[in-house]
Amino acid sequence: MNIQDHIRIVPDFPKPGINFYDIATLLAEPPAWREAIIQMQRIAESYQPDMLMGIESRGFLMAAPLAYEMGCGFGMVRKQGKLPGQVLSHKYSLEYGEDVIEIQPDLIRAGAKIVLVDDLLATGGTMAAAEELLQRTGAHVVANLCLIELEGLGGRDKLSSPFETILKCPA
Repeated sequence: MNIQDHIRIVPDFPKPGINFYDIATLLAEPPAWREAIIQMQRIAESYQPDMLMGIESRGFLMAAPLAYEMGCGFGMVRKQGKLPGQVLSHKYSLEYGEDVIEIQPDLIRAGAKIVLVDDLLATGGTMAAAEELLQRTGAHVVANLCLIELEGLGGRDKLSSPFETILKCPA
């Protein structure tokens, strides 16, 4: 099954010149979604993680079922103000401004092997920031994993841990 056949490309969204890779069409087709999870699971298992961390919000849709299938923990990297209790925050730069992501550090044990998961890697800013944030907990990001990588944007070059993907698509 060709996973890419089940991902809708929406031109000029969210602004002119940008192609949006909409995974909603993949999620609506159980056999295609299952195949995507199976392919990502093969990669993630090779790193023998203790925990998968999903990046808000579509990364949750990939990481949660992966963690369930693999029998390992799942945690969330969220935008500022979305998590209760004690949080660890990290401010990072985007192309046009700044953003803040947070995690609940009490859920991540020091030395844990983490695979960081998102649906798509573009410029790599958010995933690189998530790597830095997780390293501050004493965890070890053993790999970054995405369903889709947009080629030519240099996202993987910003990451300090290995990067894996299922699909490479034009930006």
